[in-house]
Amino acid sequence: MTTIDPVPTPTDDRVAVLRARVAEQFAGVRADLEALVRIPSVSNTEFDRAHVEASAAAVAQLLSDAGMPEVQVLRVTGADGTPGAPAVVARRPAPDGAPTVLLYAHHDVQPPGDDRHWSSAPFEPTQRGERLYGRGAADDKAGVVAHVGALRALGDELGVGVTVFVEGEEEIGSPTFVDFLHTYRDLLAADVMVVADSSNWKVGVPGLTTSLRGLVDLVVDVEVLSHAVHSGMFGGPVLDAPTLLARLIATLHDEHGDVAVAGLVHADDPTVDYDEAELRADAGVLPGVRLAGTGPLTARLWTRPAIGVIGMDAPRVASASNTITPRASAMISVRLAPGQDPAAAMAAMREHLLAHAPFGARVTVHEGEQGRPFRSPADSAGMQAARWAMRTAWGTAPVDIGVGGSIPFISDLLDVYPDATILVTGVEDPDSRAHGADESVHLGELERVVLAEALLLEVLAPTA
Repeated sequence: MTTIDPVPTPTDDRVAVLRARVAEQFAGVRADLEALVRIPSVSNTEFDRAHVEASAAAVAQLLSDAGMPEVQVLRVTGADGTPGAPAVVARRPAPDGAPTVLLYAHHDVQPPGDDRHWSSAPFEPTQRGERLYGRGAADDKAGVVAHVGALRALGDELGVGVTVFVEGEEEIGSPTFVDFLHTYRDLLAADVMVVADSSNWKVGVPGLTTSLRGLVDLVVDVEVLSHAVHSGMFGGPVLDAPTLLARLIATLHDEHGDVAVAGLVHADDPTVDYDEAELRADAGVLPGVRLAGTGPLTARLWTRPAIGVIGMDAPRVASASNTITPRASAMISVRLAPGQDPAAAMAAMREHLLAHAPFGARVTVHEGEQGRPFRSPADSAGMQAARWAMRTAWGTAPVDIGVGGSIPFISDLLDVYPDATILVTGVEDPDSRAHGADESVHLGELERVVLAEALLLEVLAPTA
């Protein structure tokens, strides 16, 4: 590994040159983003994988056109025999004595959901005001074109080695990510790794993500009868499974809405807080709905566990009959505070659900996905360089933020490359609505992200 030492920042004239280049080339960056959004590269196995292949080919072409001399589309087969999605790896070797920077993004996207919930077609990029709408416009095809734009701005003046790694299966949990890292360990090795898959504090204020929550999910089944029975004949002494499932779910939070599962840990409260009115507006909270939990909003969002029901199996209203339902199930998602061990969290959830079986109902827990949280190590030269680049691009200091979501593969990166500096950045803002209808990117923010990344690569290069 090459040591990253604090280095003098570029001159004002050099910053002005890069700023002008980014502005001049931004129309092309936007056009590239629009072209990528038009490719419905949903990695979910229920969708046509040909679109993911087409997206990888398009990304490879963009990186080749941006001057990367080595561009490959690669994949691995997972340990369970599952073939991986195509990833794009582009490399430009480091000059002697210079560090190598890995730039990560992903080109796959979430399913669009019901098109009726979108204000415009999800795979037809559409501008309204300062925002460009479309599935993947923010998460994470904006990250892809941010890397491309920064490389174009620097051109042959790039003073560091660069490896661009654009994954194709992040939205389905990166099932072959670890196998990919081990297969191509030397190819992906870098001193600094920039993961462009997070968010900024708000439009006009950059953010450097220093913590991410982990994740476990599970399915809980509640059974009360061996078969359905007439609700008039047996209703009263026998409660239906959906009612008992609801009572079980209700034990996961206390009367204030705080998580009430023993064994789920908290991290320290953040030093910044979120304005309640802004959170309500950003999340679309309906008037009159009280927010759950106690303590700072940023703690509830970033450094404390959160539990939600993300799916249920019970009779549909349209096909309901007057019977006592014998069985009901719920999928439960648990976001974990930084510092929490996912296996310990899963065990705590299992113990709680089994111990709180209502009215002696039969409760079964089926364990699902686990992902580790991330907490950035102490301040480093790489983080100082990132803060300078963001402050210069935005004209205001970045906020060190946590993110309530999870990017479990960051911990995998640190396992394989323990000496690398991980910088978690992003193009999104609180109104980007990633994964939801009307996903969008703020075009002004995207331009600033391109400039900040170009400045970061500039300042990481050793001086003569």
